[in-house]
Amino acid sequence: MTEYQLLSGNEAIARGAYEAGVKVAAAYPGTPSTEILENLAGYDRVLAQWSPNEKVAMEVAAGASIAGARSLAAMKHVGVNVAADPLLTFSYTGVGGGMVLVSADDPAMHSSQNEQDNRYYGLLAKIPTLEPADSQEAKDFVLRAYELSETFDTPVLLRTTTRVNHSKSLVALAAPQEQILRDYEKRPEKYVMTPGNAIRRHQVVEERRLALTAFAGQTDLNRIERGRGEQGRVGFITAGISYQYLKEILPDASFLKLGLLWPLNEGLIREFAAGLDRVIVVEELEPVLETQILAMGIAAEGKAIIPRQGELSEETLRRVLAGAGLPVSPTAAVYASAQSLPPRPPILCPGCSHRGMFYTLKAMNLHVAGDIGCYALGSAPPFGCLDTTICMGASVTGAFGMELARGEAFAEKCVAVIGDSTFFHSGITGLIDIVYNQGRSTVIVLDNSITAMTGHQDNPGTGRDIKGQPAPAVDIVKLAESIGIRRIRVVDPFDLRGCRQTLAAELAAPEPSLIIARRPCALYVRLRQPPCRVETADCIGCGACLRLGCPALSVAGGKAIVDEGNCVGCGLCPQVCPKNAIREGVEA
Repeated sequence: MTEYQLLSGNEAIARGAYEAGVKVAAAYPGTPSTEILENLAGYDRVLAQWSPNEKVAMEVAAGASIAGARSLAAMKHVGVNVAADPLLTFSYTGVGGGMVLVSADDPAMHSSQNEQDNRYYGLLAKIPTLEPADSQEAKDFVLRAYELSETFDTPVLLRTTTRVNHSKSLVALAAPQEQILRDYEKRPEKYVMTPGNAIRRHQVVEERRLALTAFAGQTDLNRIERGRGEQGRVGFITAGISYQYLKEILPDASFLKLGLLWPLNEGLIREFAAGLDRVIVVEELEPVLETQILAMGIAAEGKAIIPRQGELSEETLRRVLAGAGLPVSPTAAVYASAQSLPPRPPILCPGCSHRGMFYTLKAMNLHVAGDIGCYALGSAPPFGCLDTTICMGASVTGAFGMELARGEAFAEKCVAVIGDSTFFHSGITGLIDIVYNQGRSTVIVLDNSITAMTGHQDNPGTGRDIKGQPAPAVDIVKLAESIGIRRIRVVDPFDLRGCRQTLAAELAAPEPSLIIARRPCALYVRLRQPPCRVETADCIGCGACLRLGCPALSVAGGKAIVDEGNCVGCGLCPQVCPKNAIREGVEA
Protein backbone atom coordinates (compact mmCIF):
# COMPACT_ATOMS: atom_id res chain seq x y z
CA MET A 1 0.00 0.00 0.00
CA THR A 2 1.33 3.45 -0.93
CA GLU A 3 2.23 5.64 2.02
CA TYR A 4 1.23 9.30 1.87
CA GLN A 5 2.53 12.20 3.92
CA LEU A 6 1.54 15.85 4.11
CA LEU A 7 4.74 17.63 3.05
CA SER A 8 5.80 21.14 2.19
CA GLY A 9 7.51 21.62 -1.14
CA ASN A 10 10.88 21.82 0.62
CA GLU A 11 10.24 18.63 2.57
CA ALA A 12 9.16 16.96 -0.67
CA ILE A 13 12.33 18.05 -2.47
CA ALA A 14 14.41 16.54 0.33
CA ARG A 15 12.38 13.34 0.13
CA GLY A 16 12.85 13.26 -3.65
CA ALA A 17 16.61 13.62 -3.28
CA TYR A 18 16.63 10.80 -0.72
CA GLU A 19 14.55 8.54 -2.98
CA ALA A 20 16.81 9.40 -5.94
CA GLY A 21 19.88 8.08 -4.15
CA VAL A 22 21.60 11.41 -3.59
CA LYS A 23 24.83 10.97 -1.67
CA VAL A 24 26.11 14.56 -1.23
CA ALA A 25 24.05 17.70 -0.59
CA ALA A 26 25.27 21.21 0.22
CA ALA A 27 23.61 24.57 0.80
CA TYR A 28 23.80 27.95 2.46
CA PRO A 29 20.58 28.70 4.39
CA GLY A 30 18.28 31.24 2.80
CA THR A 31 14.51 31.62 2.84
CA PRO A 32 12.57 30.09 1.10
CA SER A 33 15.07 27.23 0.54
CA THR A 34 16.39 26.53 4.03
CA GLU A 35 14.27 23.52 4.99
CA ILE A 36 15.52 21.45 2.05
CA LEU A 37 18.92 20.77 3.61
CA GLU A 38 17.54 20.67 7.14
CA ASN A 39 15.32 17.78 6.08
CA LEU A 40 17.97 16.09 3.95
CA ALA A 41 20.30 16.08 6.96
CA GLY A 42 17.76 13.84 8.68
CA TYR A 43 18.49 11.03 6.24
CA ASP A 44 21.60 9.35 7.60
CA ARG A 45 22.84 8.03 4.27
CA VAL A 46 23.01 11.57 2.77
CA LEU A 47 26.21 13.51 3.42
CA ALA A 48 24.64 16.91 4.00
CA GLN A 49 26.47 20.12 4.89
CA TRP A 50 26.02 23.81 5.44
CA SER A 51 28.60 25.54 3.26
CA PRO A 52 30.06 28.99 3.99
CA ASN A 53 28.34 30.34 0.86
CA GLU A 54 26.43 29.22 -2.22
CA LYS A 55 29.46 29.16 -4.53
CA VAL A 56 31.09 26.66 -2.20
CA ALA A 57 27.89 24.59 -2.05
CA MET A 58 27.69 24.51 -5.85
CA GLU A 59 31.34 23.51 -6.19
CA VAL A 60 31.05 20.77 -3.57
CA ALA A 61 28.05 19.34 -5.40
CA ALA A 62 29.87 19.62 -8.73
CA GLY A 63 32.93 17.84 -7.33
CA ALA A 64 30.79 15.04 -5.90
CA SER A 65 29.05 14.68 -9.26
CA ILE A 66 32.33 14.51 -11.17
CA ALA A 67 33.48 11.83 -8.72
CA GLY A 68 30.44 9.74 -9.67
CA ALA A 69 27.83 10.48 -6.97
CA ARG A 70 24.40 12.00 -7.32
CA SER A 71 24.53 15.41 -5.65
CA LEU A 72 22.35 18.41 -4.88
CA ALA A 73 22.95 22.08 -4.09
CA ALA A 74 20.13 24.25 -2.71
CA MET A 75 19.88 28.00 -2.27
CA LYS A 76 17.56 30.96 -2.55
CA HIS A 77 17.40 32.91 -5.79
CA VAL A 78 20.02 35.54 -4.94
CA GLY A 79 22.35 32.75 -3.84
CA VAL A 80 22.51 31.56 -7.44
CA ASN A 81 24.21 34.86 -8.26
CA VAL A 82 27.00 33.79 -5.92
CA ALA A 83 27.07 30.29 -7.43
CA ALA A 84 26.82 31.44 -11.07
CA ASP A 85 30.55 31.23 -11.76
CA PRO A 86 30.86 27.45 -11.30
CA LEU A 87 27.31 26.83 -12.58
CA LEU A 88 27.86 28.24 -16.05
CA THR A 89 31.10 26.35 -16.57
CA PHE A 90 29.70 23.15 -15.06
CA SER A 91 27.15 23.31 -17.88
CA TYR A 92 30.11 22.90 -20.25
CA THR A 93 31.79 20.04 -18.41
CA GLY A 94 28.66 18.04 -17.81
CA VAL A 95 28.25 15.63 -14.93
CA GLY A 96 29.50 12.31 -13.63
CA GLY A 97 26.67 11.37 -11.32
CA GLY A 98 23.49 13.40 -11.69
CA MET A 99 23.55 16.92 -10.24
CA VAL A 100 20.57 19.16 -9.40
CA LEU A 101 20.64 22.81 -8.36
CA VAL A 102 17.52 24.01 -6.51
CA SER A 103 16.82 27.72 -6.89
CA ALA A 104 14.07 28.89 -4.53
CA ASP A 105 12.77 32.15 -6.00
CA ASP A 106 10.89 34.70 -3.90
CA PRO A 107 8.24 36.64 -5.87
CA ALA A 108 6.97 39.58 -3.79
CA MET A 109 10.25 39.57 -1.81
CA HIS A 110 8.80 38.12 1.38
CA SER A 111 12.34 37.76 2.75
CA SER A 112 14.65 39.01 0.01
CA GLN A 113 16.27 42.14 -1.37
CA ASN A 114 15.06 41.58 -4.93
CA GLU A 115 12.66 39.36 -6.89
CA GLN A 116 14.88 38.30 -9.77
CA ASP A 117 13.54 35.51 -11.98
CA ASN A 118 16.05 32.66 -12.04
CA ARG A 119 14.48 30.94 -15.02
CA TYR A 120 16.90 33.18 -16.88
CA TYR A 121 19.75 31.12 -15.44
CA GLY A 122 18.35 28.12 -17.28
CA LEU A 123 18.54 30.06 -20.54
CA LEU A 124 21.93 31.55 -19.72
CA ALA A 125 23.55 28.27 -18.67
CA LYS A 126 21.61 26.25 -21.30
CA ILE A 127 20.56 23.63 -18.78
CA PRO A 128 17.18 21.91 -18.37
CA THR A 129 14.91 23.89 -16.06
CA LEU A 130 12.01 22.26 -14.22
CA GLU A 131 9.31 23.93 -12.13
CA PRO A 132 6.88 21.98 -9.92
CA ALA A 133 3.37 23.17 -9.14
CA ASP A 134 2.81 21.34 -5.83
CA SER A 135 4.58 19.13 -3.31
CA GLN A 136 3.97 15.88 -5.24
CA GLU A 137 5.57 17.37 -8.33
CA ALA A 138 8.36 18.82 -6.17
CA LYS A 139 9.30 15.29 -5.12
CA ASP A 140 8.68 13.69 -8.52
CA PHE A 141 10.57 16.37 -10.45
CA VAL A 142 13.68 15.80 -8.35
CA LEU A 143 13.78 12.17 -9.49
CA ARG A 144 13.08 13.19 -13.07
CA ALA A 145 15.81 15.83 -12.84
CA TYR A 146 18.42 13.17 -12.02
CA GLU A 147 17.27 11.08 -14.97
CA LEU A 148 17.62 14.12 -17.23
CA SER A 149 20.98 15.02 -15.74
CA GLU A 150 22.50 11.63 -16.42
CA THR A 151 20.76 11.05 -19.77
CA PHE A 152 21.86 14.38 -21.23
CA ASP A 153 25.11 14.84 -19.26
CA THR A 154 24.07 18.14 -17.70
CA PRO A 155 23.33 19.81 -14.41
CA VAL A 156 19.60 20.51 -14.00
CA LEU A 157 17.97 23.58 -12.47
CA LEU A 158 14.90 22.93 -10.31
CA ARG A 159 13.23 26.29 -9.89
CA THR A 160 10.65 26.74 -7.15
CA THR A 161 8.83 29.71 -5.65
CA THR A 162 7.90 30.59 -2.09
CA ARG A 163 4.32 29.33 -2.35
CA VAL A 164 5.41 25.88 -3.50
CA ASN A 165 8.33 25.76 -1.06
CA HIS A 166 6.15 26.44 1.96
CA SER A 167 2.70 25.12 1.00
CA LYS A 168 1.79 21.58 2.00
CA SER A 169 -0.02 18.88 0.06
CA LEU A 170 -0.21 15.10 0.08
CA VAL A 171 2.80 13.28 -1.35
CA ALA A 172 3.03 9.60 -2.25
CA LEU A 173 6.26 8.16 -0.91
CA ALA A 174 8.38 5.47 -2.54
CA ALA A 175 11.29 3.33 -1.51
CA PRO A 176 14.69 4.98 -1.97
CA GLN A 177 16.85 3.92 -4.86
CA GLU A 178 20.27 2.46 -4.26
CA GLN A 179 23.07 4.99 -3.94
CA ILE A 180 25.15 4.28 -7.04
CA LEU A 181 28.70 5.61 -7.24
CA ARG A 182 29.73 5.69 -10.86
CA ASP A 183 33.30 4.84 -11.79
CA TYR A 184 35.68 7.79 -11.63
CA GLU A 185 38.26 8.35 -14.31
CA LYS A 186 40.52 11.27 -15.08
CA ARG A 187 39.08 13.06 -18.12
CA PRO A 188 40.79 16.43 -18.49
CA GLU A 189 39.31 16.98 -21.94
CA LYS A 190 35.87 16.97 -20.26
CA TYR A 191 36.52 18.56 -16.88
CA VAL A 192 39.53 20.88 -17.36
CA MET A 193 38.05 24.02 -18.89
CA THR A 194 41.09 25.62 -20.46
CA PRO A 195 40.14 27.49 -23.63
CA GLY A 196 41.04 24.66 -25.99
CA ASN A 197 38.86 22.16 -24.13
CA ALA A 198 36.08 24.67 -23.43
CA ILE A 199 35.67 25.44 -27.14
CA ARG A 200 35.00 21.77 -27.86
CA ARG A 201 32.68 21.44 -24.85
CA HIS A 202 30.64 24.42 -26.03
CA GLN A 203 29.85 22.46 -29.16
CA VAL A 204 28.66 19.61 -26.92
CA VAL A 205 26.36 22.05 -25.10
CA GLU A 206 24.78 23.11 -28.42
CA GLU A 207 24.26 19.50 -29.47
CA ARG A 208 22.69 18.85 -26.08
CA ARG A 209 20.35 21.82 -26.57
CA LEU A 210 18.99 20.33 -29.77
CA ALA A 211 18.51 16.92 -28.16
CA LEU A 212 16.73 18.49 -25.17
CA THR A 213 14.48 20.53 -27.47
CA ALA A 214 13.34 17.34 -29.16
CA PHE A 215 12.81 15.76 -25.76
CA ALA A 216 10.67 18.74 -24.69
CA GLY A 217 8.16 17.89 -27.41
CA GLN A 218 7.66 14.33 -26.14
CA THR A 219 8.06 14.35 -22.37
CA ASP A 220 5.13 14.06 -19.98
CA LEU A 221 6.76 16.81 -17.92
CA ASN A 222 4.78 19.00 -20.31
CA ARG A 223 1.15 18.21 -20.95
CA ILE A 224 -1.75 19.59 -22.96
CA GLU A 225 -5.13 19.67 -21.25
CA ARG A 226 -7.94 20.41 -23.69
CA GLY A 227 -10.84 22.33 -22.21
CA ARG A 228 -14.59 22.26 -22.73
CA GLY A 229 -17.18 24.67 -24.04
CA GLU A 230 -16.53 28.38 -24.36
CA GLN A 231 -13.82 28.29 -21.71
CA GLY A 232 -12.00 25.68 -23.73
CA ARG A 233 -11.56 28.14 -26.59
CA VAL A 234 -9.08 30.05 -24.41
CA GLY A 235 -5.68 28.47 -23.83
CA PHE A 236 -3.22 29.22 -21.06
CA ILE A 237 0.48 28.44 -21.24
CA THR A 238 1.69 28.34 -17.66
CA ALA A 239 3.78 26.57 -15.04
CA GLY A 240 4.26 26.25 -11.31
CA ILE A 241 1.82 27.74 -8.83
CA SER A 242 0.16 29.88 -11.53
CA TYR A 243 -1.31 26.68 -13.00
CA GLN A 244 -3.05 25.93 -9.69
CA TYR A 245 -4.60 29.40 -9.53
CA LEU A 246 -5.88 29.22 -13.11
CA LYS A 247 -7.43 25.80 -12.59
CA GLU A 248 -9.42 27.27 -9.71
CA ILE A 249 -10.61 30.22 -11.79
CA LEU A 250 -11.23 28.63 -15.22
CA PRO A 251 -11.31 24.85 -14.72
CA ASP A 252 -12.68 24.20 -18.22
CA ALA A 253 -10.10 26.29 -20.09
CA SER A 254 -7.33 24.67 -22.16
CA PHE A 255 -3.86 24.43 -20.64
CA LEU A 256 -0.33 23.78 -21.78
CA LYS A 257 1.09 22.97 -18.37
CA LEU A 258 4.86 23.18 -18.59
CA GLY A 259 7.05 21.27 -16.17
CA LEU A 260 10.16 21.64 -18.36
CA LEU A 261 10.63 25.39 -18.85
CA TRP A 262 13.86 25.23 -20.85
CA PRO A 263 14.20 24.35 -23.58
CA LEU A 264 10.78 24.95 -25.14
CA ASN A 265 9.58 22.93 -28.11
CA GLU A 266 8.02 25.06 -30.82
CA GLY A 267 6.06 22.19 -32.32
CA LEU A 268 4.37 21.42 -29.00
CA ILE A 269 3.36 25.05 -28.52
CA ARG A 270 2.01 25.31 -32.07
CA GLU A 271 0.03 22.11 -31.54
CA PHE A 272 -1.51 23.56 -28.40
CA ALA A 273 -2.31 26.96 -29.94
CA ALA A 274 -3.96 25.53 -33.06
CA GLY A 275 -7.67 26.28 -33.15
CA LEU A 276 -7.79 28.37 -29.96
CA ASP A 277 -9.37 31.81 -29.95
CA ARG A 278 -6.83 33.23 -27.50
CA VAL A 279 -3.52 32.06 -26.08
CA ILE A 280 -2.41 33.72 -22.86
CA VAL A 281 0.94 33.14 -21.18
CA VAL A 282 0.57 33.37 -17.40
CA GLU A 283 3.85 33.51 -15.48
CA GLU A 284 5.06 35.31 -12.39
CA LEU A 285 7.68 38.03 -12.76
CA GLU A 286 9.51 38.18 -16.10
CA PRO A 287 8.11 37.26 -19.55
CA VAL A 288 10.56 34.38 -19.90
CA LEU A 289 8.12 32.04 -21.65
CA GLU A 290 6.26 34.81 -23.47
CA THR A 291 9.38 36.27 -25.07
CA GLN A 292 10.43 32.91 -26.46
CA ILE A 293 6.92 32.08 -27.70
CA LEU A 294 6.52 35.44 -29.45
CA ALA A 295 9.94 34.93 -31.05
CA MET A 296 8.55 31.73 -32.59
CA GLY A 297 5.93 33.85 -34.36
CA ILE A 298 3.09 32.38 -32.27
CA ALA A 299 0.33 34.85 -31.39
CA ALA A 300 0.07 35.06 -27.62
CA GLU A 301 -0.78 37.57 -24.93
CA GLY A 302 1.10 37.91 -21.70
CA LYS A 303 2.48 40.83 -19.77
CA ALA A 304 0.03 43.22 -21.40
CA ILE A 305 -2.45 41.51 -19.06
CA ILE A 306 -0.45 39.76 -16.34
CA PRO A 307 1.48 41.84 -13.75
CA ARG A 308 5.26 41.81 -14.02
CA GLN A 309 5.88 42.50 -10.35
CA GLY A 310 5.06 40.53 -7.23
CA GLU A 311 3.32 37.24 -6.67
CA LEU A 312 0.29 36.18 -8.60
CA SER A 313 -2.74 34.96 -6.69
CA GLU A 314 -6.23 33.80 -7.46
CA GLU A 315 -7.55 37.24 -6.54
CA THR A 316 -5.05 39.04 -8.78
CA LEU A 317 -5.69 36.74 -11.72
CA ARG A 318 -9.46 37.04 -11.37
CA ARG A 319 -9.16 40.80 -11.54
CA VAL A 320 -6.79 41.01 -14.53
CA LEU A 321 -8.50 38.26 -16.53
CA ALA A 322 -11.92 39.85 -16.00
CA GLY A 323 -10.40 43.12 -17.17
CA ALA A 324 -9.14 41.31 -20.28
CA GLY A 325 -12.68 40.25 -21.19
CA LEU A 326 -12.63 36.67 -19.95
CA PRO A 327 -15.78 35.20 -18.39
CA VAL A 328 -14.64 35.20 -14.75
CA SER A 329 -15.87 37.00 -11.70
CA PRO A 330 -13.38 39.71 -10.77
CA THR A 331 -13.80 38.79 -7.11
CA ALA A 332 -14.37 35.65 -5.12
CA ALA A 333 -15.40 35.04 -1.55
CA VAL A 334 -12.26 34.84 0.55
CA TYR A 335 -11.89 34.35 4.25
CA ALA A 336 -11.40 37.56 6.22
CA SER A 337 -10.92 37.72 9.95
CA ALA A 338 -13.51 39.64 11.92
CA GLN A 339 -10.73 40.96 14.12
CA SER A 340 -9.18 44.33 13.41
CA LEU A 341 -5.51 43.98 14.28
CA PRO A 342 -2.91 46.76 14.20
CA PRO A 343 -0.07 46.43 11.69
CA ARG A 344 3.00 44.67 13.06
CA PRO A 345 6.16 45.83 11.31
CA PRO A 346 9.23 43.63 11.82
CA ILE A 347 11.33 44.59 14.82
CA LEU A 348 14.34 43.26 16.69
CA CYS A 349 13.30 40.66 19.27
CA PRO A 350 13.29 41.36 23.01
CA GLY A 351 16.83 40.86 24.23
CA CYS A 352 18.29 40.99 20.69
CA SER A 353 22.05 41.33 20.89
CA HIS A 354 22.02 43.86 18.03
CA ARG A 355 19.84 46.42 19.81
CA GLY A 356 22.58 47.96 21.97
CA MET A 357 24.95 48.41 19.04
CA PHE A 358 22.33 50.05 16.83
CA TYR A 359 21.32 52.35 19.67
CA THR A 360 24.96 53.40 19.97
CA LEU A 361 25.45 53.87 16.22
CA LYS A 362 22.32 56.02 16.09
CA ALA A 363 23.41 58.07 19.10
CA MET A 364 26.82 58.69 17.52
CA ASN A 365 25.20 59.73 14.21
CA LEU A 366 27.41 57.45 12.15
CA HIS A 367 27.15 56.35 8.55
CA VAL A 368 26.49 52.60 8.55
CA ALA A 369 26.99 50.25 5.61
CA GLY A 370 24.60 47.36 6.31
CA ASP A 371 24.34 43.76 5.24
CA ILE A 372 21.89 40.86 4.91
CA GLY A 373 20.63 39.44 8.21
CA CYS A 374 18.44 40.26 11.21
CA TYR A 375 20.48 43.43 11.60
CA ALA A 376 18.95 44.81 8.39
CA LEU A 377 16.22 45.88 10.83
CA GLY A 378 18.64 48.58 11.92
CA SER A 379 17.15 50.48 8.98
CA ALA A 380 13.73 50.57 10.67
CA PRO A 381 12.50 52.97 13.36
CA PRO A 382 13.57 53.91 15.94
CA PHE A 383 17.14 53.39 14.70
CA GLY A 384 16.99 54.16 10.97
CA CYS A 385 20.77 54.19 10.86
CA LEU A 386 21.62 51.97 7.87
CA ASP A 387 22.84 53.81 4.79
CA THR A 388 23.02 50.71 2.55
CA THR A 389 21.91 47.08 2.32
CA ILE A 390 22.75 45.44 -1.00
CA CYS A 391 23.90 41.84 -0.77
CA MET A 392 25.84 39.42 1.40
CA GLY A 393 29.21 40.90 2.30
CA ALA A 394 28.61 44.29 0.64
CA SER A 395 28.79 46.16 3.96
CA VAL A 396 32.54 45.61 4.33
CA THR A 397 33.49 46.43 0.75
CA GLY A 398 30.84 49.16 0.55
CA ALA A 399 32.24 50.99 3.57
CA PHE A 400 35.73 50.80 2.06
CA GLY A 401 34.42 52.14 -1.24
CA MET A 402 32.83 55.06 0.61
CA GLU A 403 36.16 55.73 2.31
CA LEU A 404 37.96 55.74 -1.03
CA ALA A 405 35.41 58.09 -2.56
CA ARG A 406 35.10 60.57 0.30
CA GLY A 407 38.37 60.34 2.17
CA GLU A 408 39.58 59.86 5.73
CA ALA A 409 37.21 62.40 7.28
CA PHE A 410 34.26 60.32 6.09
CA ALA A 411 35.90 57.08 7.27
CA GLU A 412 36.04 58.55 10.78
CA LYS A 413 32.23 58.62 10.76
CA CYS A 414 31.50 55.39 8.87
CA VAL A 415 31.34 51.73 9.91
CA ALA A 416 30.31 48.44 8.33
CA VAL A 417 28.07 46.01 10.22
CA ILE A 418 27.92 42.33 9.31
CA GLY A 419 26.76 39.17 11.08
CA ASP A 420 29.05 36.28 11.92
CA SER A 421 27.49 33.91 9.38
CA THR A 422 27.52 36.60 6.69
CA PHE A 423 31.14 37.40 7.55
CA PHE A 424 32.05 33.77 6.84
CA HIS A 425 29.89 33.86 3.70
CA SER A 426 31.50 36.82 1.97
CA GLY A 427 32.89 39.35 4.44
CA ILE A 428 36.37 37.91 4.84
CA THR A 429 37.53 38.83 1.34
CA GLY A 430 36.34 42.41 1.85
CA LEU A 431 38.34 42.67 5.06
CA ILE A 432 41.41 41.38 3.20
CA ASP A 433 40.80 44.06 0.56
CA ILE A 434 40.84 46.81 3.20
CA VAL A 435 44.13 45.54 4.64
CA TYR A 436 45.80 44.92 1.29
CA ASN A 437 44.83 48.32 -0.12
CA GLN A 438 45.76 50.12 3.09
CA GLY A 439 42.35 51.39 4.07
CA ARG A 440 41.26 52.44 7.54
CA SER A 441 37.63 51.34 7.61
CA THR A 442 36.04 50.09 10.83
CA VAL A 443 34.14 46.81 10.55
CA ILE A 444 31.75 45.53 13.23
CA VAL A 445 30.96 41.81 13.27
CA LEU A 446 27.65 41.37 15.08
CA ASP A 447 28.44 37.92 16.42
CA ASN A 448 25.31 36.27 17.79
CA SER A 449 26.91 32.83 17.40
CA ILE A 450 24.33 31.40 14.98
CA THR A 451 22.69 32.00 11.58
CA ALA A 452 19.66 33.61 13.18
CA MET A 453 17.52 35.13 10.43
CA THR A 454 16.84 31.85 8.63
CA GLY A 455 16.07 29.86 11.78
CA HIS A 456 19.22 29.18 13.82
CA GLN A 457 21.32 27.12 11.43
CA ASP A 458 24.89 26.37 12.41
CA ASN A 459 27.80 27.94 10.57
CA PRO A 460 31.61 27.63 10.58
CA GLY A 461 31.83 29.62 13.81
CA THR A 462 29.36 27.70 15.98
CA GLY A 463 31.37 24.54 16.60
CA ARG A 464 28.60 22.27 15.26
CA ASP A 465 27.72 20.86 11.83
CA ILE A 466 24.31 20.51 10.16
CA LYS A 467 23.52 17.41 12.21
CA GLY A 468 24.45 19.16 15.46
CA GLN A 469 27.65 17.19 15.84
CA PRO A 470 30.88 18.83 17.11
CA ALA A 471 32.90 20.56 14.38
CA PRO A 472 35.93 22.88 14.31
CA ALA A 473 34.95 26.49 15.00
CA VAL A 474 36.55 29.42 13.17
CA ASP A 475 38.06 31.96 15.58
CA ILE A 476 37.27 35.39 14.10
CA VAL A 477 39.94 37.09 16.18
CA LYS A 478 42.71 34.76 15.00
CA LEU A 479 41.40 34.92 11.43
CA ALA A 480 41.54 38.72 11.48
CA GLU A 481 45.05 38.66 12.96
CA SER A 482 46.20 36.30 10.22
CA ILE A 483 45.15 38.70 7.45
CA GLY A 484 46.88 41.67 9.07
CA ILE A 485 44.29 43.41 11.24
CA ARG A 486 46.15 44.79 14.25
CA ARG A 487 43.29 46.56 16.00
CA ILE A 488 40.75 43.98 17.15
CA ARG A 489 38.31 44.63 19.98
CA VAL A 490 35.67 42.30 21.45
CA VAL A 491 32.77 44.12 23.13
CA ASP A 492 29.51 43.26 24.84
CA PRO A 493 26.72 45.01 22.88
CA PHE A 494 24.71 45.28 26.12
CA ASP A 495 27.45 47.53 27.54
CA LEU A 496 26.42 50.81 25.95
CA ARG A 497 29.22 52.91 27.44
CA GLY A 498 31.83 50.34 26.47
CA CYS A 499 30.52 50.16 22.91
CA ARG A 500 30.60 53.92 22.53
CA GLN A 501 34.11 54.24 23.88
CA THR A 502 35.37 51.42 21.67
CA LEU A 503 33.76 52.88 18.57
CA ALA A 504 35.19 56.33 19.24
CA ALA A 505 38.68 54.90 19.68
CA GLU A 506 38.61 52.68 16.60
CA LEU A 507 37.09 55.31 14.31
CA ALA A 508 39.92 57.66 15.29
CA ALA A 509 42.62 55.07 14.56
CA PRO A 510 44.47 55.62 11.24
CA GLU A 511 44.31 51.94 10.28
CA PRO A 512 41.73 49.17 9.82
CA SER A 513 39.77 48.10 12.89
CA LEU A 514 37.63 45.07 13.63
CA ILE A 515 35.09 45.23 16.46
CA ILE A 516 33.39 41.97 17.41
CA ALA A 517 30.12 42.63 19.26
CA ARG A 518 29.57 39.25 20.86
CA ARG A 519 26.31 38.14 22.48
CA PRO A 520 24.32 35.00 21.59
CA CYS A 521 20.94 35.34 19.88
CA ALA A 522 18.31 35.76 22.59
CA LEU A 523 15.93 33.34 20.89
CA TYR A 524 18.59 30.68 20.52
CA VAL A 525 19.91 30.69 24.08
CA ARG A 526 16.53 31.73 25.56
CA LEU A 527 17.91 34.67 27.48
CA ARG A 528 15.61 35.26 30.43
CA GLN A 529 16.65 37.36 33.41
CA PRO A 530 14.20 38.87 35.92
CA PRO A 531 12.26 41.61 34.09
CA CYS A 532 13.21 45.23 34.56
CA ARG A 533 10.87 47.42 36.58
CA VAL A 534 9.88 51.08 36.56
CA GLU A 535 9.96 53.25 39.68
CA THR A 536 6.91 55.26 38.68
CA ALA A 537 7.64 58.10 41.06
CA ASP A 538 11.00 58.73 39.40
CA CYS A 539 9.79 58.39 35.77
CA ILE A 540 9.30 61.69 33.93
CA GLY A 541 7.83 60.12 30.77
CA CYS A 542 10.63 61.45 28.56
CA GLY A 543 10.52 58.46 26.24
CA ALA A 544 14.31 57.99 26.17
CA CYS A 545 13.81 54.26 26.76
CA LEU A 546 11.61 54.00 23.68
CA ARG A 547 14.60 54.88 21.50
CA LEU A 548 15.78 51.32 22.15
CA GLY A 549 12.88 50.03 20.05
CA CYS A 550 12.21 47.23 22.55
CA PRO A 551 8.73 45.68 22.24
CA ALA A 552 8.62 45.29 26.03
CA LEU A 553 8.65 49.07 26.56
CA SER A 554 5.81 51.55 26.19
CA VAL A 555 4.50 54.74 27.77
CA ALA A 556 1.01 55.21 29.17
CA GLY A 557 -0.31 57.98 31.36
CA GLY A 558 2.97 59.79 31.01
CA LYS A 559 4.95 56.93 32.56
CA ALA A 560 7.14 54.17 31.12
CA ILE A 561 5.79 50.64 31.33
CA VAL A 562 7.70 47.37 31.14
CA ASP A 563 5.71 44.41 29.82
CA GLU A 564 7.00 41.64 32.05
CA GLY A 565 5.81 38.99 29.60
CA ASN A 566 8.09 40.40 26.89
CA CYS A 567 11.02 41.68 28.95
CA VAL A 568 13.98 39.31 29.11
CA GLY A 569 16.00 41.44 31.49
CA CYS A 570 18.76 42.42 29.05
CA GLY A 571 19.55 45.52 31.09
CA LEU A 572 19.65 48.08 28.29
CA CYS A 573 16.79 50.31 29.40
CA PRO A 574 18.27 51.07 32.85
CA GLN A 575 21.39 52.32 31.03
CA VAL A 576 19.50 54.87 28.92
CA CYS A 577 17.05 56.21 31.53
CA PRO A 578 18.26 59.72 32.49
CA LYS A 579 16.51 59.57 35.88
CA ASN A 580 17.46 56.02 36.90
CA ALA A 581 13.74 55.26 36.98
CA ILE A 582 14.15 51.86 35.33
CA ARG A 583 15.86 49.28 37.47
CA GLU A 584 17.18 45.84 36.70
CA GLY A 585 14.99 43.05 38.02
CA VAL A 586 15.71 41.08 41.16
CA GLU A 587 15.27 37.35 41.60
CA ALA A 588 12.14 36.59 43.58
